[in-house]
Amino acid sequence: MSDKTAGSILIIDDNQDLLNAAKIFLKRHFTRVDIESKPELIPTLLKNDNYDVILLDMNFTRDVSTGQEGYYWLDKILEIDPSAIVVLITAYGDVNTAVKAIKQGATDFVLKPWENDKLLATLHAAMKLKDVSNQNTKLKSQQKQLYQDIDRQFRDIIGQSVAMQKVFETIKRVARTDANVLITGENGTGKELIARAIHRNSYRDEEAFVTVDLGAVTESLFESELFGHKKGAFTDAKEDRAGRFEIADKGTLFLDEIGNITPPQQAKLLTALQNRKVTRVGSNKAVEVDIRLISATNMPILEMIQKGEFRQDLLYRINTIEIQLPALRERTDDIPLLVDHYIDFYAKKYNKEVHKASDAVISRMQKYEWPGNIRELQHSIERAVIMSSQTVLQPEDFFFSSSQKEDVKSGKLKLDDLNIEEVEKLLIRKALDKNFGNITQAAQELGLTRSSLYRRLEKYGL
Repeated sequence: MSDKTAGSILIIDDNQDLLNAAKIFLKRHFTRVDIESKPELIPTLLKNDNYDVILLDMNFTRDVSTGQEGYYWLDKILEIDPSAIVVLITAYGDVNTAVKAIKQGATDFVLKPWENDKLLATLHAAMKLKDVSNQNTKLKSQQKQLYQDIDRQFRDIIGQSVAMQKVFETIKRVARTDANVLITGENGTGKELIARAIHRNSYRDEEAFVTVDLGAVTESLFESELFGHKKGAFTDAKEDRAGRFEIADKGTLFLDEIGNITPPQQAKLLTALQNRKVTRVGSNKAVEVDIRLISATNMPILEMIQKGEFRQDLLYRINTIEIQLPALRERTDDIPLLVDHYIDFYAKKYNKEVHKASDAVISRMQKYEWPGNIRELQHSIERAVIMSSQTVLQPEDFFFSSSQKEDVKSGKLKLDDLNIEEVEKLLIRKALDKNFGNITQAAQELGLTRSSLYRRLEKYGL
């Protein structure tokens, strides 16, 4: 029993005695051997099962010697499964028949009555070819995914604040386990970087890290994207395609924005996680997968559970360990490090002589709320590096567009939060509000002439 090769063989021949004899012999060498005397059942067999090697007779009752029926079924098998490994068998073989069969997609060719040792050697060779084919398919899918990820910038996590030290400690504790991890935090806090850090420090680090942005996956493509599909399963399914679960086999699957999926999608995902199996769209065959799951969301999952918008049993599956990422406003000690990092990167990228940011810039950044978190900081520095004509970035190189602007309008900002222009805008707005929009009275209270006030209103777009 221990000498058996792990593999499945399907034999198709209209000679029942030959089928029985072949099964008895091959069962001693392979873990599974199925036989079938009716070739018209081939589509059903291939739809319901995976076979490593198919032994196909060339000549059936209706066509005793030409091999045409065998060629027909060879084409049909390869149409259903282009990666199928087919070995043809016939009692009327010759060189021309063999060459034609190979050209049409057969892997090999044997004559009957066969010699057991030769048949066994042919099947072992075919089995190895199947293994190589499976590996190539997996590698191609992984390579495609890696090419999509290769240009991702800033793969390292930057931070030395107390808040980030706690995150690093959690990563160290959980990375070398297979525990499912849920990463929570606001948009732009770096959840994917944390997921990648967990993967790089895990036992699976030499395998694929596969990401899925669930917020960008439509309802109709959810199953195809995660579980794959068979050729012809739907209109645009022009070829077999492995889903992200299969691509991530032996590696890590990162499901970003998991809080965005609908209840029906949650049910399908839960089933796949519970069974550790996926079924491609258009197929009945379940494929086993071995993944480490990391998920992320910026949504209030617990509130969603109370509202019936997220399944509690799915939450139990995905958050064996939860990592809460701090917002940038909660780790302002890290802002100087982040600023230096992004200035260095973008100065090289755009060939600019920008070396650092002034103390005034750092001070202002540490007072800013950063509603877009690190992503907003990154974009603001990129813009400043591009637009600046100086070697040191100054406050005027930046444009803080979100919460500060709203606070100016509402009059909530403190004076030590503002530069001179912002103080002036705030005072003008307050004077106008106090005098119900009367320009003359507002100008008098501000100590300005009407024309001076009009110029400032135009300047600030008030």
